Amino acid sequence: MSVPKLRKAVKGKSPGLHNERALWESGRKIVAGVDEVGKGAWAGPLTIGAAVVPKNTRIYKVRDSKMLNESEREAMFDRIANWCDAWAVGHASVEECDELGMSAAQRLAARRAIDSLGVPTDHVLLDGNWDFIGEGQTTKIVKGDATCLSIAAASILAKVTRDRMMRQMAQTYPDYSFAGNKGYPCPTHKDALTRLGPTSEHRHSWAFMDGLPAVDIPLRRQRTLFDQ
Repeated sequence: MSVPKLRKAVKGKSPGLHNERALWESGRKIVAGVDEVGKGAWAGPLTIGAAVVPKNTRIYKVRDSKMLNESEREAMFDRIANWCDAWAVGHASVEECDELGMSAAQRLAARRAIDSLGVPTDHVLLDGNWDFIGEGQTTKIVKGDATCLSIAAASILAKVTRDRMMRQMAQTYPDYSFAGNKGYPCPTHKDALTRLGPTSEHRHSWAFMDGLPAVDIPLRRQRTLFDQ
């Protein structure tokens, strides 16, 4: 898939490598950027992306996933995946989000992503101001997905992977508009919950469930998918 020209709104907002270079120059060899998606959703997994970018080659048009529309992210996905020295995506299922709580679910999904890279990381660059990696070799960067290239790459890998899962989920639950809202709050999602109740793909411990109609929830199928 060819990558379209960047819209004027996102030109000139390219993330850089200054954080990665500082770590490489200090002797760190493998630096991974990490970002999450799905934390605020009502349905679907929590997803963490991890990306190790090359030192000597660059690709263009990488941006924070939130700056790009869906077609732009899809067009960039294979390009980023082929460019990275290593990349991976880890998930925490809706069941795990319910059972563990969001903080522990983030740590679990992050560990799955980092462990799946296949290379031992020396340092992690993490978007945001909370260290959910917790191993003493993490640099937190507020708005890192907009300013740090490896985090921006991880944000696109995570977002596209999760969005594809939600579009597939929409085929099973068409009334909830998962293909459009990706499990996040919106009027059509709220209306479907009010009329039909939650599915097995919803986070049942969350406050939005209060007052919804009681329904028979099918046995969750997620654990075998995410515990590989």
